[in-house]
Amino acid sequence: MTRVGFRLQVRPELLDEYLARHSPVRPEMLAEIARAGRRNYSLFLGEGGTLIGYYETDDDAAAQAYLAASPIAARWEAEMSRFFLGLDGRPDQAATPLTEVFHLEDQLADSGEGSTPDDDNDNDNESSSS
Repeated sequence: MTRVGFRLQVRPELLDEYLARHSPVRPEMLAEIARAGRRNYSLFLGEGGTLIGYYETDDDAAAQAYLAASPIAARWEAEMSRFFLGLDGRPDQAATPLTEVFHLEDQLADSGEGSTPDDDNDNDNESSSS
């Protein structure tokens, strides 16, 4: 599985409209994202319109290709492109990728720890309920 983070810059004067367009996203676009193989997809909006996106996929190149060929995604991206600063092309294809520098579960596994405090709490809860 691949984790993908990306950054876009929303035009400050269009922030309210951008937010309205995502509350909710059209069902056919949601389904198309899922069919592309992207999951656990989130967008986070920061100060001044900085948008950070995150998703997981088994094959990011295949997901990108699927969405690039999708008429549903093409319509959505054409409508959304006006919301972003400094983009050449479709937002879903031209977003600035981010470099992952830390992932808790990977580092726990590499260190041999292998569990998080929540995992330990789950075990405590199970034993106390018997």
